[in-house]
Amino acid sequence: MKPIHFLFLSILLFGIISCNSRSNEQTFDSSKLPRASEAEIEKLVEDFIMVEDGGTIKVEPLFYDLKTQLILDNKKNIKIQGAGMEQSVISFRNLKTGGEGVKIVGENILIENLSIEDAPGDGVKAQHTDGITFRKINVTWTNGDKSKNGTYAIYPVQCKNVVIDGCIASHSKDAGIYVGQSENIIVKNSLAFGNVAGIEIENCDNAEVFNNVARDNAGGILVFNLPGLPKSDGRSTKIYNNEVIDNNHENFATPLGDGANGNTVTMIPPGSGIVLLAAKEVEIYNNKILRNKTTGLAIASYQITGFPSEAPNWSPYTHDIYIHDNTYERTMKIPDLTRELGQLISVYNAHGKAKTQDIVYDGIWDTNLSSDIETNPMKICIQEAGMEDLHFTRFYLMDGEDKIESFKDYKPFQGCQVSVSTDVSGLASL
Repeated sequence: MKPIHFLFLSILLFGIISCNSRSNEQTFDSSKLPRASEAEIEKLVEDFIMVEDGGTIKVEPLFYDLKTQLILDNKKNIKIQGAGMEQSVISFRNLKTGGEGVKIVGENILIENLSIEDAPGDGVKAQHTDGITFRKINVTWTNGDKSKNGTYAIYPVQCKNVVIDGCIASHSKDAGIYVGQSENIIVKNSLAFGNVAGIEIENCDNAEVFNNVARDNAGGILVFNLPGLPKSDGRSTKIYNNEVIDNNHENFATPLGDGANGNTVTMIPPGSGIVLLAAKEVEIYNNKILRNKTTGLAIASYQITGFPSEAPNWSPYTHDIYIHDNTYERTMKIPDLTRELGQLISVYNAHGKAKTQDIVYDGIWDTNLSSDIETNPMKICIQEAGMEDLHFTRFYLMDGEDKIESFKDYKPFQGCQVSVSTDVSGLASL
Protein backbone atom coordinates (compact mmCIF):
# COMPACT_ATOMS: atom_id res chain seq x y z
CA MET A 1 0.00 0.00 0.00
CA LYS A 2 1.26 3.42 -0.87
CA PRO A 3 1.42 6.09 1.86
CA ILE A 4 -1.29 8.72 1.75
CA HIS A 5 -0.15 11.77 -0.24
CA PHE A 6 -1.68 15.23 -0.38
CA LEU A 7 -0.83 17.49 -3.32
CA PHE A 8 -1.12 20.83 -1.60
CA LEU A 9 -1.54 22.43 1.82
CA SER A 10 -2.41 25.93 2.85
CA ILE A 11 0.82 27.86 3.38
CA LEU A 12 -0.78 29.84 6.17
CA LEU A 13 -2.05 26.74 7.95
CA PHE A 14 1.30 25.02 7.52
CA GLY A 15 3.02 27.99 9.15
CA ILE A 16 0.67 27.90 12.08
CA ILE A 17 1.03 24.22 12.89
CA SER A 18 4.77 23.89 12.31
CA CYS A 19 5.66 26.19 15.19
CA ASN A 20 7.74 24.46 17.82
CA SER A 21 6.28 23.45 21.15
CA ARG A 22 7.93 25.20 24.05
CA SER A 23 6.90 23.87 27.43
CA ASN A 24 8.85 24.31 30.64
CA GLU A 25 11.74 21.86 30.73
CA GLN A 26 13.48 20.48 33.76
CA THR A 27 17.17 21.20 33.51
CA PHE A 28 20.11 22.53 35.49
CA ASP A 29 23.26 24.45 34.74
CA SER A 30 26.17 22.02 34.76
CA SER A 31 28.59 24.84 33.89
CA LYS A 32 28.66 25.83 37.56
CA LEU A 33 30.10 22.51 38.68
CA PRO A 34 33.80 22.22 39.53
CA ARG A 35 35.83 20.88 36.59
CA ALA A 36 37.57 17.54 36.76
CA SER A 37 41.31 17.81 36.27
CA GLU A 38 43.11 15.92 33.51
CA ALA A 39 44.26 13.38 36.09
CA GLU A 40 40.68 12.88 37.34
CA ILE A 41 39.44 12.43 33.77
CA GLU A 42 42.19 9.92 33.02
CA LYS A 43 41.31 7.99 36.17
CA LEU A 44 37.64 7.71 35.15
CA VAL A 45 38.58 6.43 31.69
CA GLU A 46 41.03 3.97 33.24
CA ASP A 47 38.46 2.78 35.80
CA PHE A 48 36.08 1.77 33.00
CA ILE A 49 38.85 -0.22 31.33
CA MET A 50 40.49 -1.77 34.37
CA VAL A 51 37.62 -2.40 36.77
CA GLU A 52 37.44 -6.05 37.83
CA ASP A 53 34.28 -8.12 38.10
CA GLY A 54 32.34 -7.13 41.19
CA GLY A 55 33.90 -3.67 41.32
CA THR A 56 32.51 -0.16 41.62
CA ILE A 57 33.34 2.83 39.43
CA LYS A 58 32.90 6.12 41.27
CA VAL A 59 31.96 9.23 39.30
CA GLU A 60 32.86 12.10 41.60
CA PRO A 61 30.74 15.26 42.00
CA LEU A 62 32.52 17.01 39.12
CA PHE A 63 32.02 18.06 35.51
CA TYR A 64 34.02 15.67 33.33
CA ASP A 65 34.91 17.01 29.89
CA LEU A 66 35.60 13.78 27.97
CA LYS A 67 37.41 13.54 24.66
CA THR A 68 37.07 9.77 24.47
CA GLN A 69 34.33 7.22 24.97
CA LEU A 70 33.78 5.36 28.21
CA ILE A 71 33.64 1.65 27.41
CA LEU A 72 32.80 -1.15 29.83
CA ASP A 73 33.50 -4.36 27.95
CA ASN A 74 32.44 -7.83 29.08
CA LYS A 75 32.46 -7.19 32.80
CA LYS A 76 30.17 -8.69 35.44
CA ASN A 77 28.50 -7.29 38.57
CA ILE A 78 29.71 -3.72 38.10
CA LYS A 79 28.30 -0.57 39.70
CA ILE A 80 28.84 2.80 38.05
CA GLN A 81 27.87 5.32 40.70
CA GLY A 82 27.72 9.10 40.67
CA ALA A 83 26.87 11.51 43.46
CA GLY A 84 23.60 12.63 41.85
CA MET A 85 22.24 13.88 38.52
CA GLU A 86 23.08 17.48 39.32
CA GLN A 87 26.49 16.75 40.81
CA SER A 88 28.23 14.15 38.62
CA VAL A 89 28.12 15.19 34.96
CA ILE A 90 29.96 13.52 32.10
CA SER A 91 30.09 15.68 28.96
CA PHE A 92 31.02 14.38 25.52
CA ARG A 93 30.71 17.71 23.73
CA ASN A 94 34.38 17.54 22.74
CA LEU A 95 34.38 13.87 21.77
CA LYS A 96 35.82 13.71 18.26
CA THR A 97 35.68 9.95 17.62
CA GLY A 98 33.24 7.17 18.40
CA GLY A 99 29.49 7.16 18.58
CA GLU A 100 28.12 6.46 22.03
CA GLY A 101 29.22 8.41 25.05
CA VAL A 102 29.05 5.38 27.34
CA LYS A 103 29.06 1.85 25.88
CA ILE A 104 28.28 -1.15 28.10
CA VAL A 105 28.56 -4.86 27.37
CA GLY A 106 28.42 -7.30 30.24
CA GLU A 107 26.29 -8.92 32.89
CA ASN A 108 24.52 -7.45 35.90
CA ILE A 109 25.50 -3.80 35.46
CA LEU A 110 24.13 -0.81 37.40
CA ILE A 111 24.60 2.81 36.35
CA GLU A 112 23.07 5.43 38.64
CA ASN A 113 23.04 8.98 40.00
CA LEU A 114 24.76 10.90 37.22
CA SER A 115 24.19 12.89 34.05
CA ILE A 116 25.47 12.39 30.52
CA GLU A 117 25.53 15.32 28.11
CA ASP A 118 26.12 15.92 24.40
CA ALA A 119 27.24 12.53 23.10
CA PRO A 120 27.80 12.62 19.32
CA GLY A 121 25.68 9.49 18.93
CA ASP A 122 23.79 7.71 21.70
CA GLY A 123 24.11 8.92 25.27
CA VAL A 124 24.49 5.53 26.98
CA LYS A 125 24.15 2.27 25.09
CA ALA A 126 24.02 -1.23 26.56
CA GLN A 127 24.24 -4.15 24.15
CA HIS A 128 24.27 -7.92 24.64
CA THR A 129 23.94 -7.37 28.38
CA ASP A 130 21.99 -9.64 30.72
CA GLY A 131 20.92 -7.56 33.71
CA ILE A 132 21.24 -3.80 33.11
CA THR A 133 19.79 -1.15 35.41
CA PHE A 134 19.68 2.58 34.68
CA ARG A 135 18.63 4.36 37.86
CA LYS A 136 18.35 8.11 38.37
CA ILE A 137 20.44 9.09 35.39
CA ASN A 138 19.85 12.13 33.21
CA VAL A 139 20.85 12.03 29.55
CA THR A 140 20.48 15.14 27.42
CA TRP A 141 21.89 17.44 24.76
CA THR A 142 22.53 21.14 25.21
CA ASN A 143 22.94 22.11 21.53
CA GLY A 144 20.83 24.82 19.95
CA ASP A 145 20.22 22.82 16.74
CA LYS A 146 18.41 19.69 17.86
CA SER A 147 18.84 17.97 14.49
CA LYS A 148 22.53 17.65 15.40
CA ASN A 149 21.80 15.87 18.67
CA GLY A 150 22.40 12.18 19.27
CA THR A 151 19.96 9.48 18.27
CA TYR A 152 19.04 7.82 21.57
CA ALA A 153 19.57 9.01 25.12
CA ILE A 154 19.14 5.75 27.08
CA TYR A 155 19.56 2.83 24.70
CA PRO A 156 19.58 -0.83 25.75
CA VAL A 157 19.44 -3.09 22.68
CA GLN A 158 19.64 -6.88 22.40
CA CYS A 159 19.60 -7.13 26.16
CA LYS A 160 17.81 -9.21 28.78
CA ASN A 161 16.44 -8.11 32.14
CA VAL A 162 16.38 -4.34 31.68
CA VAL A 163 15.30 -1.82 34.33
CA ILE A 164 15.03 1.93 33.68
CA ASP A 165 13.95 3.66 36.88
CA GLY A 166 13.73 7.32 37.85
CA CYS A 167 15.60 8.55 34.77
CA ILE A 168 15.31 11.70 32.62
CA ALA A 169 15.89 11.63 28.87
CA SER A 170 15.62 14.73 26.71
CA HIS A 171 16.35 16.26 23.29
CA SER A 172 17.29 13.11 21.36
CA LYS A 173 16.58 13.17 17.64
CA ASP A 174 14.99 9.74 17.81
CA ALA A 175 13.86 8.29 21.15
CA GLY A 176 14.75 9.50 24.62
CA ILE A 177 14.25 6.09 26.24
CA TYR A 178 14.55 3.33 23.66
CA VAL A 179 14.52 -0.40 24.41
CA GLY A 180 15.07 -2.53 21.32
CA GLN A 181 15.20 -6.25 20.54
CA SER A 182 15.24 -7.09 24.22
CA GLU A 183 13.23 -9.13 26.69
CA ASN A 184 12.07 -8.73 30.29
CA ILE A 185 11.84 -4.96 30.64
CA ILE A 186 10.64 -2.37 33.14
CA VAL A 187 10.52 1.36 32.36
CA LYS A 188 9.15 3.24 35.36
CA ASN A 189 9.12 6.53 37.26
CA SER A 190 10.93 8.30 34.44
CA LEU A 191 10.55 11.53 32.46
CA ALA A 192 11.03 11.89 28.71
CA PHE A 193 10.64 15.33 27.14
CA GLY A 194 11.79 17.33 24.13
CA ASN A 195 12.58 14.21 22.07
CA VAL A 196 11.10 13.07 18.79
CA ALA A 197 9.80 9.97 20.63
CA GLY A 198 9.64 9.99 24.39
CA ILE A 199 9.66 6.25 25.21
CA GLU A 200 9.90 3.51 22.58
CA ILE A 201 9.61 -0.25 22.95
CA GLU A 202 10.70 -1.87 19.69
CA ASN A 203 10.75 -5.58 18.79
CA CYS A 204 10.70 -6.52 22.47
CA ASP A 205 9.09 -9.25 24.58
CA ASN A 206 7.64 -8.95 28.08
CA ALA A 207 7.76 -5.23 28.84
CA GLU A 208 5.96 -3.04 31.36
CA VAL A 209 5.99 0.77 31.04
CA PHE A 210 4.40 2.50 34.03
CA ASN A 211 4.40 5.60 36.24
CA ASN A 212 6.25 7.66 33.64
CA VAL A 213 5.72 11.13 32.22
CA ALA A 214 6.11 11.60 28.46
CA ARG A 215 5.55 15.24 27.57
CA ASP A 216 6.56 17.76 24.91
CA ASN A 217 7.82 15.10 22.50
CA ALA A 218 6.54 14.68 18.94
CA GLY A 219 5.24 11.26 20.04
CA GLY A 220 4.85 10.23 23.67
CA ILE A 221 5.06 6.41 23.94
CA LEU A 222 5.64 4.10 20.96
CA VAL A 223 5.37 0.31 20.61
CA PHE A 224 6.83 -0.73 17.25
CA ASN A 225 7.77 -3.95 15.48
CA LEU A 226 10.02 -3.32 12.48
CA PRO A 227 11.08 -5.81 9.80
CA GLY A 228 14.55 -7.01 9.00
CA LEU A 229 16.00 -6.91 12.53
CA PRO A 230 17.89 -9.76 14.25
CA LYS A 231 14.92 -10.13 16.63
CA SER A 232 11.67 -10.07 14.68
CA ASP A 233 8.20 -9.68 16.17
CA GLY A 234 8.01 -8.68 19.81
CA ARG A 235 4.93 -9.11 21.96
CA SER A 236 3.46 -8.76 25.45
CA THR A 237 3.73 -5.11 26.50
CA LYS A 238 1.72 -3.29 29.17
CA ILE A 239 1.52 0.51 29.27
CA TYR A 240 -0.22 1.82 32.37
CA ASN A 241 -0.38 4.64 34.93
CA ASN A 242 1.56 7.01 32.68
CA GLU A 243 1.00 10.69 31.90
CA VAL A 244 1.18 11.19 28.15
CA ILE A 245 0.61 14.90 27.85
CA ASP A 246 1.23 17.82 25.47
CA ASN A 247 3.33 15.83 23.01
CA ASN A 248 3.17 18.54 20.37
CA HIS A 249 6.88 19.14 19.73
CA GLU A 250 8.14 19.40 16.16
CA ASN A 251 9.52 16.21 14.67
CA PHE A 252 13.20 17.08 14.14
CA ALA A 253 14.36 13.57 13.20
CA THR A 254 16.63 13.41 10.17
CA PRO A 255 16.16 10.69 7.51
CA LEU A 256 18.75 7.93 7.57
CA GLY A 257 18.47 7.05 3.88
CA ASP A 258 16.55 4.45 1.95
CA GLY A 259 16.68 1.17 3.83
CA ALA A 260 14.24 -1.63 4.50
CA ASN A 261 12.79 0.32 7.41
CA GLY A 262 13.55 3.84 6.25
CA ASN A 263 13.62 5.89 9.42
CA THR A 264 10.18 5.24 10.81
CA VAL A 265 10.29 7.80 13.58
CA THR A 266 10.51 10.59 10.98
CA MET A 267 6.91 9.73 10.07
CA ILE A 268 5.45 10.35 13.54
CA PRO A 269 3.20 13.41 13.36
CA PRO A 270 3.69 15.95 16.14
CA GLY A 271 0.78 15.71 18.54
CA SER A 272 0.84 11.89 18.90
CA GLY A 273 0.24 10.49 22.37
CA ILE A 274 0.66 6.70 22.10
CA VAL A 275 1.44 5.03 18.75
CA LEU A 276 1.26 1.31 17.99
CA LEU A 277 2.89 0.15 14.74
CA ALA A 278 2.81 -3.56 13.84
CA ALA A 279 2.44 -4.15 17.58
CA LYS A 280 1.32 -7.45 19.06
CA GLU A 281 -0.30 -8.22 22.42
CA VAL A 282 -0.36 -4.77 23.99
CA GLU A 283 -2.53 -3.63 26.92
CA ILE A 284 -2.94 0.11 27.51
CA TYR A 285 -4.79 1.21 30.64
CA ASN A 286 -5.07 3.80 33.42
CA ASN A 287 -3.09 6.38 31.47
CA LYS A 288 -3.75 10.11 31.28
CA ILE A 289 -3.60 10.90 27.57
CA LEU A 290 -4.03 14.65 27.48
CA ARG A 291 -3.75 17.52 24.99
CA ASN A 292 -1.91 15.73 22.19
CA LYS A 293 -3.03 17.83 19.24
CA THR A 294 -3.27 15.16 16.51
CA THR A 295 -4.40 12.00 18.31
CA GLY A 296 -4.27 10.55 21.77
CA LEU A 297 -3.78 6.97 20.57
CA ALA A 298 -2.98 5.64 17.09
CA ILE A 299 -3.30 1.98 16.10
CA ALA A 300 -1.55 1.28 12.81
CA SER A 301 -0.19 -1.58 10.77
CA TYR A 302 3.15 -1.29 9.02
CA GLN A 303 1.66 -0.96 5.54
CA ILE A 304 0.72 2.63 6.31
CA THR A 305 4.41 3.62 6.20
CA GLY A 306 4.76 2.75 2.53
CA PHE A 307 7.97 0.84 3.29
CA PRO A 308 8.37 -2.83 2.23
CA SER A 309 6.15 -4.90 4.52
CA GLU A 310 7.41 -8.43 4.01
CA ALA A 311 10.13 -10.09 6.08
CA PRO A 312 10.78 -13.57 7.50
CA ASN A 313 9.07 -14.41 10.81
CA TRP A 314 7.45 -10.99 11.01
CA SER A 315 3.95 -9.64 10.45
CA PRO A 316 3.08 -6.08 9.43
CA TYR A 317 -0.27 -6.19 11.25
CA THR A 318 -1.08 -4.79 14.66
CA HIS A 319 -3.23 -7.28 16.57
CA ASP A 320 -4.36 -8.41 20.01
CA ILE A 321 -4.66 -4.94 21.52
CA TYR A 322 -6.63 -4.20 24.72
CA ILE A 323 -7.33 -0.52 25.49
CA HIS A 324 -9.31 0.38 28.60
CA ASP A 325 -9.80 2.79 31.50
CA ASN A 326 -7.71 5.63 30.09
CA THR A 327 -8.46 9.35 30.42
CA TYR A 328 -8.46 11.54 27.31
CA GLU A 329 -8.51 15.28 26.80
CA ARG A 330 -8.53 16.85 23.37
CA THR A 331 -6.80 20.09 22.51
CA MET A 332 -8.13 23.07 20.58
CA LYS A 333 -4.92 23.18 18.54
CA ILE A 334 -4.87 22.34 14.83
CA PRO A 335 -3.75 18.74 14.20
CA ASP A 336 -0.44 18.16 12.44
CA LEU A 337 -0.12 18.51 8.68
CA THR A 338 3.65 18.08 8.37
CA ARG A 339 3.50 14.25 8.23
CA GLU A 340 1.32 12.05 6.04
CA LEU A 341 -0.29 10.23 8.95
CA GLY A 342 -1.14 13.57 10.51
CA GLN A 343 -2.60 14.72 7.19
CA LEU A 344 -4.75 11.60 7.01
CA ILE A 345 -6.04 12.13 10.54
CA SER A 346 -6.61 15.85 10.01
CA VAL A 347 -8.38 15.69 6.67
CA TYR A 348 -10.22 12.35 6.67
CA ASN A 349 -11.22 11.82 10.31
CA ALA A 350 -14.88 11.03 10.94
CA HIS A 351 -15.57 14.04 13.15
CA GLY A 352 -14.79 16.95 10.82
CA LYS A 353 -11.61 18.36 9.32
CA ALA A 354 -8.84 19.70 11.57
CA LYS A 355 -10.23 18.06 14.71
CA THR A 356 -8.07 16.26 17.24
CA GLN A 357 -8.89 12.57 17.64
CA ASP A 358 -8.78 10.55 20.83
CA ILE A 359 -8.30 7.17 19.13
CA VAL A 360 -7.59 6.36 15.50
CA TYR A 361 -7.32 2.94 13.88
CA ASP A 362 -5.99 2.63 10.35
CA GLY A 363 -8.37 -0.28 9.76
CA ILE A 364 -5.84 -2.37 7.86
CA TRP A 365 -6.51 -6.06 8.47
CA ASP A 366 -5.36 -9.46 7.28
CA THR A 367 -7.92 -10.58 4.72
CA ASN A 368 -6.71 -14.17 5.14
CA LEU A 369 -8.43 -14.10 8.54
CA SER A 370 -11.67 -12.47 7.45
CA SER A 371 -13.16 -10.66 4.49
CA ASP A 372 -14.91 -8.18 6.81
CA ILE A 373 -13.33 -5.89 9.40
CA GLU A 374 -16.66 -5.85 11.23
CA THR A 375 -15.67 -9.25 12.62
CA ASN A 376 -12.65 -7.57 14.27
CA PRO A 377 -10.15 -10.08 12.89
CA MET A 378 -7.13 -8.28 14.39
CA LYS A 379 -8.65 -8.31 17.89
CA ILE A 380 -8.55 -4.58 18.56
CA CYS A 381 -10.51 -4.35 21.82
CA ILE A 382 -11.50 -0.92 23.14
CA GLN A 383 -13.36 -0.64 26.45
CA GLU A 384 -13.15 3.05 27.34
CA ALA A 385 -15.73 4.68 29.58
CA GLY A 386 -17.80 7.32 27.77
CA MET A 387 -16.74 5.99 24.41
CA GLU A 388 -19.65 7.75 22.75
CA ASP A 389 -18.13 11.10 23.73
CA LEU A 390 -14.66 10.33 22.39
CA HIS A 391 -13.46 11.17 18.91
CA PHE A 392 -12.84 7.69 17.46
CA THR A 393 -12.03 7.21 13.78
CA ARG A 394 -11.51 3.98 11.91
CA PHE A 395 -10.20 4.42 8.39
CA TYR A 396 -10.62 2.32 5.27
CA LEU A 397 -7.31 2.38 3.37
CA MET A 398 -7.23 -1.04 1.73
CA ASP A 399 -7.49 0.48 -1.77
CA GLY A 400 -4.76 3.06 -1.18
CA GLU A 401 -5.34 6.57 -2.43
CA ASP A 402 -8.17 5.47 -4.72
CA LYS A 403 -10.59 5.07 -1.86
CA ILE A 404 -10.19 6.61 1.59
CA GLU A 405 -13.10 6.40 3.99
CA SER A 406 -13.58 7.00 7.69
CA PHE A 407 -16.08 5.70 10.23
CA LYS A 408 -17.16 6.69 13.73
CA ASP A 409 -18.57 3.31 14.65
CA TYR A 410 -16.56 1.75 17.47
CA LYS A 411 -18.98 -1.06 18.30
CA PRO A 412 -17.15 -3.76 16.28
CA PHE A 413 -14.22 -3.25 18.66
CA GLN A 414 -16.18 -3.50 21.88
CA GLY A 415 -17.50 -6.49 23.78
CA CYS A 416 -14.17 -8.27 23.52
CA GLN A 417 -11.08 -8.61 25.66
CA VAL A 418 -7.52 -9.62 24.87
CA SER A 419 -5.38 -11.28 27.51
CA VAL A 420 -1.89 -9.78 27.60
CA SER A 421 0.44 -11.66 29.91
CA THR A 422 3.65 -10.16 31.30
CA ASP A 423 5.86 -11.21 34.18
CA VAL A 424 8.62 -8.85 35.33
CA SER A 425 8.77 -10.16 38.89
CA GLY A 426 12.28 -11.46 38.26
CA LEU A 427 13.52 -7.86 37.84
CA ALA A 428 12.75 -6.87 41.43
CA SER A 429 16.33 -7.51 42.55
CA LEU A 430 17.90 -5.30 39.88
